[in-house]
Amino acid sequence: MPQPPLQQKARSLLGQPVGISLKNGQGVAGVLCQVQANELFVLQYLYQAQFATFHYPFSDIQDIHPFPRCRPGPLY
Repeated sequence: MPQPPLQQKARSLLGQPVGISLKNGQGVAGVLCQVQANELFVLQYLYQAQFATFHYPFSDIQDIHPFPRCRPGPLY
């Protein structure tokens, strides 16, 4: 059985930094660690040297975006 497009996209971004737009208008960013059942697991920075893994059900996610590459040279 084929996976929904959002789950396919998530699997292709495993291990990469992503931005996730949620249906409630909020957004989160972190490293996409795992796609399991109907959830994403994202490692997010808390503060100082602390990180935590949060999980988000696909039903709450509007889209997933890979982080862009840094551009060389000065940024204005």
